Amino acid sequence: MTTEKHYWLVKSEPYKYSFAQLLADKRAVWDGVRNYEARNNLRAMKKGDLLLFYHSNEGKAVVGIARVAREAYPDPTAAGEDWSAIDVEPVVALKAHVELDVIKSDPSLTDIALLKRSRLSVVPVSKEHFDHVLTLGKTKLSVEGQRPRTRKPSAAPAPAKKTRRT
Repeated sequence: MTTEKHYWLVKSEPYKYSFAQLLADKRAVWDGVRNYEARNNLRAMKKGDLLLFYHSNEGKAVVGIARVAREAYPDPTAAGEDWSAIDVEPVVALKAHVELDVIKSDPSLTDIALLKRSRLSVVPVSKEHFDHVLTLGKTKLSVEGQRPRTRKPSAAPAPAKKTRRT
C-alpha cells in the first residue's frame, strides 16, 4: 500500500523560530497555531509530507524544506482546547532563498496558496508549485524528500527538542 505524499507551506517569523534553528535542533514541535483552517491543515498532514519553510515578516522568503516527523496530536500549549501540533524535521536549506517578490511575479505561481490565503500560517501546496519553488531555490532533493542516511536509524524516534510558539 502506498500513501500519496502531500505538500505544504508553513510560516514562521525567523526571530521566533528560524529554519537555521530547526537545522540545529533537528526536530521541533510545530505548535501555537490558532486559526481553524490552519489547524485543519495540520490535522491533514501525514508523516513524511514535505513542507516549504517560509520566513514571514522578516525576510519573506521560502528558505528550506522540512518534513512531517509526527502527525497531529493535541497542542501542548493549549491545554483543554481543541488545537493541534505536529513534529517537523529539517530536510535541506534552499541554496537560494525564494523571496515573496519572486513568487508574486512568477506566472507559474499566481495561484499558490501563499498568495491566495496569505493570512494563514499553514497552507497546502500542489506538487507542481512545490517543485517550481525548489527549482527557483536551485535545490534538488536526492530522492523524494530523503536525505542520505549517515547512521543507522534508532528504534524509536527522538523526541522533539524545541517547541515553536507562534
